[in-house]
Amino acid sequence: MATCATCRTTILFGGVSQDGQRFCNAKCAAKGTVLKLAASIPPDVVTQQAAAIRSGACPRCKGAGPVDVRSSHRALSAIVVTYRQSRQLIACRSCGVRAQLLDSAITLIFGWWGFPWGIIYTPIQISRNVAAMLRGDHMMMTSPELERMVRLQMASQAAASRR
Repeated sequence: MATCATCRTTILFGGVSQDGQRFCNAKCAAKGTVLKLAASIPPDVVTQQAAAIRSGACPRCKGAGPVDVRSSHRALSAIVVTYRQSRQLIACRSCGVRAQLLDSAITLIFGWWGFPWGIIYTPIQISRNVAAMLRGDHMMMTSPELERMVRLQMASQAAASRR
């Protein structure tokens, strides 16, 4: 059995072959092309672009930075179905805390209602948000997450311009 080169799921039937690699669908094949382009971008170019984003204005509120990658987590439940989500935002600290508070409130109200996973995931997602809110901006340099997102953004722009 083949494995998708992008998401690592097992491909039972079909799939897409591209550049000697197997993908589960066309969406993963497009991501594979972007990942290949991302690996070819020089690290100094990525670091320079990430530093410019970090010292620039917040893309959400247009306020002062530092701008970095902020994680926000939520859980939603409905009797036997529980959905959990983690998002990464490029934002200033106040916008990141605002998103974490909103997701915590949504999780607190709508996360408990699924059995058994809602009861398990709700405190986990809320504690992840609280931990992220308590973590400060101690880094003077760009974070590895910001550089990874900038690298992927630059690669997807290059892939779009090639089309």
